[in-house]
Amino acid sequence: MRKMGKRAAVLALGSALCISGTAGAASSGTALKAKVINGGVYVNVSDMNKALGTSGAYNSANGTYTLSADRVPQVVKNVSPSVVGIIGRSAEGETVAGGDRYNLAHGTGVIIRADGWIVTNAHVIDGLGDAVVVTSDGKSYGIIDSYSDPISDLALIKIKASGLKPATFAASTNSLQVGEQVVAIGTPISFSLRNSATSGVVSGLNRGVNAAYRLIQSDTAINPGNSGGPLVNLKGEVIGINTMKFSAVGIENMGFSIPADTVKYVINQFFKYGEVRRASLGLGLEESWSAIVGLPTEDPLKVTKVTSANAVQAKIKEGDELYSINGKRVASAIDVNELLKNYQPGQTISVLMQSDGDIVKRKLVLTQDSGEIYDSIQSGEDHEDSNESGAAVDDSMAPSKEASEPATGK
Repeated sequence: MRKMGKRAAVLALGSALCISGTAGAASSGTALKAKVINGGVYVNVSDMNKALGTSGAYNSANGTYTLSADRVPQVVKNVSPSVVGIIGRSAEGETVAGGDRYNLAHGTGVIIRADGWIVTNAHVIDGLGDAVVVTSDGKSYGIIDSYSDPISDLALIKIKASGLKPATFAASTNSLQVGEQVVAIGTPISFSLRNSATSGVVSGLNRGVNAAYRLIQSDTAINPGNSGGPLVNLKGEVIGINTMKFSAVGIENMGFSIPADTVKYVINQFFKYGEVRRASLGLGLEESWSAIVGLPTEDPLKVTKVTSANAVQAKIKEGDELYSINGKRVASAIDVNELLKNYQPGQTISVLMQSDGDIVKRKLVLTQDSGEIYDSIQSGEDHEDSNESGAAVDDSMAPSKEASEPATGK
């Protein structure tokens, strides 16, 4: 697959673990069996601990039950064995920032299967030579197989190992709420700092920032080298993989993670096809000004080019405007990409469009994406780079050795 163009001054991300607090977990809608006794509502404490990710102890001497005061240490302890460091030589011709004389770079990964499969960022392994994976117990392994998808910035790597501890991924991120406490575990700045942990909260959801799909925003401190690490809730579930952050003077703790739903979508495609076979409308689309700057809008997307025979057969042409797909309104390229995760090339969908002043419905057979999503990301980067905020998006790795100046990624 094609490697994405380098984004403007992007800081290396690292593994950020999201930890949601008791209130956040409780408000996610978990239903527990309960009984009403003498006007009081009673639930099984084991069920409560499982739902909230807490632990506790019963004292039979005084008949009290004590809940753990701080769940972060336990989450870090439980998740750390599933987090690995990845180090290797930077692509030939590239120089790692920070003056690393060995030209080494590193990132983070998350174990997903006991037999050695690990998920990380595509930008961590693309172009990385002689890569080595180091597990939390200090064992080193070479990479024997890999798959990369720069569009989602996700990759799978395989090491020859067994008995590893896979991380637990959240079934869905739909119940995430802004304000849930989060923790990050990764390999910031120096490879000797593997399995470092930081904590914060979920700052925002469904963010569209220099990416093909929606991202989770958090204020968890992530630094160069944390790329590819997990974002975990207080139940110890991975809710995202860290991919980028905003970096500029006056900007603090604005990191972004790929939601677990998207991670699982890409992983399943890798295991099934050896690549990500995305469904495509076969159209080049242009967002409205309101969508580009982030204003709430229901403006349609303008067709700028027709790239598939199926779209031609559906009588779609340049200048038409797209309002909805199978009854769901779309106003941005990310809206389209998120919807198409639910479909396969070859399936037929219904699109609502405006053509020559008339509102029409078209039946369109989806094709396999051949670069439209990639092009839309690059277009989005151009818009981001032209803003006046001075903020830059950093998705690079960290140099593996300490330098005299702070590392800012490659």
